[in-house]
Amino acid sequence: MLILKLLKLKLLIFSSLLVILASCDRYNKLLKSTDYELKLTKAKEYYDKGSYIKSSQLYEELIPVVKGTDRAEDVYYYYTWSEYYLGDFLISQYHFKNFTRQFPASPRSEECYYMNAFCYYMTSANYRLDQTTTKNAIKEYQSFIDAYPESKRIDTCNILIDKLRAKLEKKDYEIVKQYYKMDDWKATIVSTKGFIKTYPSGVYTDEMYLILINSYYLLAQKSIPSKKAERLDGAIENYVKFADQFPKSSYLSRAESIYSSCKKLREKIN
Repeated sequence: MLILKLLKLKLLIFSSLLVILASCDRYNKLLKSTDYELKLTKAKEYYDKGSYIKSSQLYEELIPVVKGTDRAEDVYYYYTWSEYYLGDFLISQYHFKNFTRQFPASPRSEECYYMNAFCYYMTSANYRLDQTTTKNAIKEYQSFIDAYPESKRIDTCNILIDKLRAKLEKKDYEIVKQYYKMDDWKATIVSTKGFIKTYPSGVYTDEMYLILINSYYLLAQKSIPSKKAERLDGAIENYVKFADQFPKSSYLSRAESIYSSCKKLREKIN
């Protein structure tokens, strides 16, 4: 009985291999064929079945063949989506954008403009890494919103832009924290001011105010007399801004304690 089962299994595997080999042989013959009508038909069949490697190869070959004809748009559209479904977002991003340039009047142009931005979104790196693609994605989404202000995709664009901006905010936050941990008060003050200006209502902005106030205070303690007053004033002024903008912040009591210390030191200087 066991031997019979093994024989059936081997026969099934062998039969499957024959089918695969025959299929590969038919596909290779199709690639070499000059029957472009057949290639168009088969490319769409492969695309509809999710065989995107095959549809991509066929459509790529057909692009120059149909250039200037009424079939050019379809071929380029399905080629671009084939590349996207294969997970090559860099290539598909280029082709989605290029589609909008080649076929600006197409009903598909809006969709491709959006997908161009979405591909940038998909290639956006972890916040610890270079954020060029993140910034490019925001730029492309904003460009889409400007081009199609009535699009049903606007809400999705805004949601994804917020996610991308949160990533940039997190990276800038970590940069400030790094300077702060290194006790580089001057660099912390400069980077924190930049952070607050860029993200006035950000997730970390109230914490940034606390870091800014404390950095001014710590820098003042180590400063020569001619610089001490100026830096204490910086801490005091930013505390006032902080308390006004974030009256319910969990960092307020700590900031108030630093503010009190700054006031006492400032009075001694006077």
